[in-house]
Amino acid sequence: MERFKDKTVIVTGAASGIGRGVAERFSQEGANVVLCDRKADDLDKVAKELPKERTLTQICDVADFTQVQALVKAAVDRFGGLDVMVNNAGIGADGNALDVSMDDWQQTLAVDLSGVFHGCRAALPELLKREGCIVNTASVSGLGADWNMCAYNAAKGGVVNLTRSLALDFGSKGVRINAVCPSLTRTGMTEDMLKDKDLVNRFMERLPLHRVAEPADIAGVVAFLASDDARFVNGVNLPVDGGVTASNGQPPM
Repeated sequence: MERFKDKTVIVTGAASGIGRGVAERFSQEGANVVLCDRKADDLDKVAKELPKERTLTQICDVADFTQVQALVKAAVDRFGGLDVMVNNAGIGADGNALDVSMDDWQQTLAVDLSGVFHGCRAALPELLKREGCIVNTASVSGLGADWNMCAYNAAKGGVVNLTRSLALDFGSKGVRINAVCPSLTRTGMTEDMLKDKDLVNRFMERLPLHRVAEPADIAGVVAFLASDDARFVNGVNLPVDGGVTASNGQPPM
């Protein structure tokens, strides 16, 4: 299946985790893929597994708008245009409002929320030319809150409503904008969490599918939202969570 043959896709945070899975999925479906991350060595490892003629890597800190503009320009210069922007790069921070450091607060908002806005703002002029689309990585933590994760919750909640707002503004101009909202997924960010057996067991109590998501599980949904199969889907924040948000929050009885 090559739904994205001759299409160009940018994926931020593509060096690992969900971003890597998304980049691999688009490449498998025939796309030209532009891999963006802050880690050059990890980017190169991913790129080596993809077709050289359809792959471009670019070092980029999404918190810096000028770097994101340069990323979009590099994609257009290499492949002639842009069809899909996947704003996936993100970081985490623990702590409630009295515990989280001000640096962690500012950095989490800068990467997880402003970074998504930067990607949308930089990509939209090119996407408008081709009636392309945007898929943002939000989180179930943007649909409801977690204990002791106020910075991450605020940032992902912002991505959820930013996605809706942009969908209203640009849908009539031919650009669809949606987001995926993953639950616990096996990535570098969750590596320590997954080593905590008690924590994982508590997750399984609330997770009807009784397993942790793999990056490929999220990537398949991102590809769907970017494809013509989702041509009438706009402004949706789609939980990809194994059923976590199906619960009313009460424990199993």
